[in-house]
Order: sequence, then C-alpha cells, then structure tokens
Amino acid sequence: MAKKKEVASKSVAPEKKVTSKKVAVKAEKPKKASIVKSTATKKSTPTEETPKVTYTNVMVYSRFSDFDISLFKAGKHFKLYEKLGSHVVEHYGVLGTYFAVWAPNAHYVSVIGNFNYWDKGSHPLFVRWDHSGIWEGFIPHVGNGETYKYFIDATTGEKLEKADPYALRSEEPPKTASIVWDTWYEWKDSPWMQKRHEKNALNKPMSVYEVHFGSWARGLASPDQFLSYREMADKMVPYVKEMGFTHVEFMPLMEHPFYPSWGYQITGYFAASSRYGTPQDLMYLIEQFHSSGIGVIMDWVPSHFPGDAHGLYHFDGSHLYEHADEKKGFHPDWKSYIFNYGRNEVRAFLISNALFWLDRYHIDGLRVDAVASMLYLDYSRKEGEWIPNEFGGRENLEAISLLKEFNEAVYANFPDVQTIAEESTSFSGVSHPTYTGGLGFGQKWMMGWMNDTLSYFKEDPIHRKYHHNKITFSTIYAFTENFMLPLSHDEVVHGKNSLIYKMPGDEWQQYANLRLLYGYMWTHPGTKLLFMGGEFAQTKEWNPQHSLDWHLLEFAPHQGVKRTIMALNKLYKEEPALYERSFNSNGFEWIVNDDAENSVLVYARKGLNPKDDLIIALNLTPVPRTNYRFGVTRSGRWKEIFNSDAKEFWGSGIKNPDKQSEAKGSHWKANSIEVNIPPLGMVVFKVV
Repeated sequence: MAKKKEVASKSVAPEKKVTSKKVAVKAEKPKKASIVKSTATKKSTPTEETPKVTYTNVMVYSRFSDFDISLFKAGKHFKLYEKLGSHVVEHYGVLGTYFAVWAPNAHYVSVIGNFNYWDKGSHPLFVRWDHSGIWEGFIPHVGNGETYKYFIDATTGEKLEKADPYALRSEEPPKTASIVWDTWYEWKDSPWMQKRHEKNALNKPMSVYEVHFGSWARGLASPDQFLSYREMADKMVPYVKEMGFTHVEFMPLMEHPFYPSWGYQITGYFAASSRYGTPQDLMYLIEQFHSSGIGVIMDWVPSHFPGDAHGLYHFDGSHLYEHADEKKGFHPDWKSYIFNYGRNEVRAFLISNALFWLDRYHIDGLRVDAVASMLYLDYSRKEGEWIPNEFGGRENLEAISLLKEFNEAVYANFPDVQTIAEESTSFSGVSHPTYTGGLGFGQKWMMGWMNDTLSYFKEDPIHRKYHHNKITFSTIYAFTENFMLPLSHDEVVHGKNSLIYKMPGDEWQQYANLRLLYGYMWTHPGTKLLFMGGEFAQTKEWNPQHSLDWHLLEFAPHQGVKRTIMALNKLYKEEPALYERSFNSNGFEWIVNDDAENSVLVYARKGLNPKDDLIIALNLTPVPRTNYRFGVTRSGRWKEIFNSDAKEFWGSGIKNPDKQSEAKGSHWKANSIEVNIPPLGMVVFKVV
C-alpha cells in the first residue's frame, strides 16, 4: 500500500518528465520539420467564417491508446486528467505541449493563445478517427505558463472560445483563459499518508473546521487583499492545531469566476483557484496541515455548474456536459446547469475529477455538495416542471448510479479517505455500502439534528420544556447513518444571524447557551463540523467579502468560547467513549430524557471498554439544578472532567467534587450519584 501511495504522489507523465524550468514560455517560430498538413476541417463542410487553414504548426501526436478510448466511451476512464487537457512533453526531441479536448459536435477546433496572438487559424487540432469526439495535437515550443483557450467552430455555426475543462490552472478572475501547467510536487508528507487510515477511520475522532478561504483573514495592508496559500500555511495551520481540530474543510477551491458564489459555481474543475497562488502553493498548504497531523477535506460540486461563456455550458455548440432538457438540465434555485449523469463521458469527467484531487493534491476527504438536489428529479420544482424516471418515480436513477460509482471508485483507489454527503432528505442508505443498496458514502450530514437543535436553542429557556422533543428526537434515528453534526456556513448567512445571536437571554446567558450548545454537540454521537468564527463567537453574520472579526478575541466572553472549543476537542480526542462507537447504538444510552419540566438531560457515552464510560448532564435553563440525582452505569468514584460553566470559559464557576456512587436505585440503575448541574451548563463525569 505504501509503495502505491508513493507512486501516486508524483505527477509523472508517460513521456520524459518536463518541468517548467526546462520549457520556453514565449512563442517561437516552429521549424519546418514540424509542419504537417491538417485534416482538421474534413469532418464537415466549413462555414464562411471558418478559418481557412492549409498548413498548421501542429504535429500529429496522441496520449490515447485504443483501450483509453474504449474506457472513455464506456464512462470507465477515471484518470482522464492524464490524457485530456494540456500536458508539457518532449516529442521527437522537441519540447512543447500536447492538447486534447472532447468536442464531438465541432467541425473545427484550434488552440488560441498569446503564443499565436489568438489566431484561430494557425494551430488547429486533429480530430481522432475513432468517433470519440476528441481533438488533439502537439504544439512545439509552448510550455508551462502559456495562456490558451480552444476556438470551436460548431456544427451549429456558433463560434466559441472555451477554457479547457481539464486545465490544471486558470488565469485569475475576471480573466478566463486556461494556463498550461503541471502538478509536479515533491511531497514530504509520507508520515501522514502512511497513517492516514488511522486518522480517517470511522472509530476515530473527527472534528472539522469549515473554512471559506477568502474570508478567514485578509491582508493587514488592505482589507481587500487575499492571503495566499503560503501565507495561510503560516497563519491557519498553527491556529487549527492550537484549536485541536482533527481536520479542516475548505469550501470549493476549484476555479470559479464569481467570488460571491463561495466557490460553488465552478468553471475550472481541475484548477485550484489562482486567486490565492499556484497549484504547488496549495499543495504546500496541504502538506503543512499534514505535517501538523491535520487532515484536509475539500468541498466537491458534481451537482451543477454555471453558464459562463467560457465554461462547460454549451461547450461545443451542443448540450455536451449538461442535460439537454431544461426540466432535467437547469437548476431553478441556482440558475445553473445540471450535469447529464446518463452520458458516459460526463460520468468519467466527474469521477476523474474526484480522483484527481485525492491523487494529485493528497486531499483526505471529499464533502459532496447538494446531494439531495441530485437524488430527486422534482427537487425544487413544481408539478409539470420535472420528468419522472422510467418507472414513474421522482428518483434520479442516473445520478444515484453515478454517486454509487463515484464512491466505489474513490474507496477502491483511496480506501483511507472519507466521502461525506450533504444530504438533507430521508433518502435511505446514504452512508451504507453499495453492495447493500446504499450510496456508499462514508458519512452524511445530520441536517435534522442541526435544524432541531438550533430551533430548540432559540427558544427562551422558560419555554423549552414545551419543546423537549426537539432536543431528544435525534437519537431516534442517530444510528441509521454515519452522521456528521454540522453547524455550517449556511446557518450564519443570508439573514440567519450569527450563532451567538441566535441564543436568547442577556449577554451572560447568550454565551452560556452557546457553550452549552457546543458541549451537547461534542458529546452527541457523530462526528463534528463547525464553521469558522463559531469557535470564538463571531457576532456578525458571515460576510465573504470581509475577514472574520479577530479583534473580538480581546474580550473575555469570546476568549471563553474559544477555550471551550479547545477543551472540547481535547476531551473528544482523549475519551474513547466519545468516538469508538459513534455510529453504533451500543455507544449511547439515555439516563434522563423525560425531565422536560426542569429541561435536564443525562446520557451515557460508552466505548469498547466499560471503564471508559462517560456520564453527561445538561441543564438547559439558567436555574442551577442542585442535588440532582441520576443513575450511573457502574459503581465507583465519579470525577467531573469537563464543565462548560468553568470560570476559564466565562462561566459562573459552579463545580462538583468527586462523587462516590451510592447503592441507591435511580433511573433503572442500581447505583446513582447526586450532583449540581450549573445554569445553562454541561458537566461530564468519569470513574477514576
């Protein structure tokens, strides 16, 4: 396994390896020996506006074998990034770039760029004879750093200039050209990669810090200045390590032209956003996280793409990547286009893209966005606006098939990563293996828990006894999937307010409520995800145009919340009962779940060893619950190992000395203890 991973960590082309230092970037006039006759215009009759080409500066060359083509047509080629796109190679002793693009509905395709003054007629590609729809060719003396697009003369008569769908780098927006680049990087994270299976296992702690890269922090000189990937390596890596998170999750870092889309409207699926640096700069950042023992998860968006003129939409004058029927191919919520999941070449594009980030960038997990919108044909559509499947149902069978194949391919090639579904419906088996009929994801966001819990915490404590079922309901279905508990970016934007200002009461109660919410989240079964800013009680709603309000950490209440998260992450990683059986009902037991009048909850978390049992008690009102008796799972001296009301967290400081269990039956237990549960507080006990 280690040998396989080491090979996969280097982007080595089949040809002689070429680096950017060896290749001339500026244009050079090709030698006559490299000039061959073009057959590019023989596919169909040119229109009057088709560039007239008799000779070309492009050499016949291919990276595709017959087997590659058969896999591509069948939708089973999952390393298309090694074939399509632009690749610097040496051909017959000449350095240059091989270009290949899929455009089956074009009758003429050429490469245009700075090197040929964007001349549409000087560098046409050759269409393959095998009806694959692939156009390809080798252009001498074009190397890393060269900007380019494809000029496509479609059979419809349209003249299109498109960025390369497989480009490894793009110009910084608002510019839209692709850039010839490579992903060669001499990785130094082998210690992490060799032990990654332990860090990503379902029976290990996973505490995820969700980040929008452009607004985590900005430059000191100007609030409009982005920090680069390398600057983030200096600032974010030590911060995430200090906070104790096990993983960081980046909202999409693939190239996207519209910054306020948060990265979810992607045009360059294989290109790391140039806003923050080069692909190698991002690799350096990931490597630094790995060297600090922190995994990196990336948001991935196979659900839709924007209609920008240079992007995938109407790529070769036809509905190539998107479904032709708008009832299946247009997303009404996001005004974007839905992939044609039934087209083999599109399936190969998407799965290749997923594997690309795991392969070339050493990403440790993919969080798949908007899975619910993929699963249902009537998602966000009214009657008459959608087409039933072949059986008359609402399930998108082609998308379901794709998601299964995606997960099978990911885990077959990278068994030590995680795939996580953002899925908000009751679709069965999202995180179940495909061989049992599931979709095959490793985990699923627990959206029901998030909605019910936030709704409960918004209630004034005096009314919470009437909503007790909201806070207990999640355990009814908590073990039907491998759930991740999210408090994500979606909950602190678009008028939803910040987490701290969702909390009721005066200032002290608001902060106590937030610490209590986090305590409940970190001790509830499931892995954890918290959006940036929540760890220090950001007061403003998230604004992607500005940095987080780091100055708030000058004030005690915010320092207290930050220390709470640090302590909870430490507790989570140190106590096996909180993670060993996170997805198994044997790891959780209610002790008190019916005391609605006092709004008190008590439950046990259990590891594989009974000695690791924890008892967690929550008081969801601002009234201290003194001398509160409840049953315990075993006899012994129970020690308070965490208290969200501690003074260091800006709490009132109500604590419990060690409590020796008594042989007094309570809550169906033979032994019990009597404790004080602080106001709006959570306490955790363990036998010592």
